[in-house]
Amino acid sequence: MIMPSALRRSLPYYSNEVILMLHSTTVAFTATVPDILKIARDANSATFMTFQTFGVTALIYLLVTFALVGLFRVAERRWLAFLGPAH
Repeated sequence: MIMPSALRRSLPYYSNEVILMLHSTTVAFTATVPDILKIARDANSATFMTFQTFGVTALIYLLVTFALVGLFRVAERRWLAFLGPAH
């Protein structure tokens, strides 16, 4: 019974850390950003629509970030409901 309680209480801190790691680490920068930018550069060289290709690339990265934040928010709402006010 101690482990699930510890996991529930550490979830908000872990989600903050995951988001910070996504934005600031070299692992995320070397793994995800160059892959997305390579596809954007290939699309840009094929179509010569710079603003559209890199705009869509930024939206994809934003979507991945918001999806990750949303998943953690749903998990926190579900698993930490007992910490909120009683209805």
